[in-house]
Amino acid sequence: MVARSDNHVIGKDNDLVWYMPADLKYFKETTSGHYVAMGRKTYESVDKPLPNRLNIIITRQNDYYRENCIVTHSLEEALELGEKNGQQELFILGGSQIYKLALDIADRIYLTEIHGEFEGDAFFPEIDYETWQEVKREDHDADEKNPHPYSFVVLERR
Repeated sequence: MVARSDNHVIGKDNDLVWYMPADLKYFKETTSGHYVAMGRKTYESVDKPLPNRLNIIITRQNDYYRENCIVTHSLEEALELGEKNGQQELFILGGSQIYKLALDIADRIYLTEIHGEFEGDAFFPEIDYETWQEVKREDHDADEKNPHPYSFVVLERR
């Protein structure tokens, strides 16, 4: 699950570069009740477990610990944990390195397109549309709460 700009920016200085309440609501509704996996830096940008989700942190640090989270040392280990516990979907929440690894093995992408170009230092990898097929799209205009036009898009592996 990712929100990215038209120029593929997903963040800057370990933070989001936009505030889009509609996307935050969509994120919460979509991931609630599921396992979510993220890299250590992404977790530290949030700095607390996301409620009503099992939070999995992926890090190379052997002694890393966060209360109410499970720490794994690879994406594969996180996926095995979800599969072993009967999760139909395990949501990958970033950052860039984790997304790059996950893109090769994911079956579905929940993509929020924030229409605009932003400066950033974290990017989502290029999506190969020969491999991915759009199965759902909801386009939205900017409004008083959401300053940029945006689209909720679901892609599935062909």
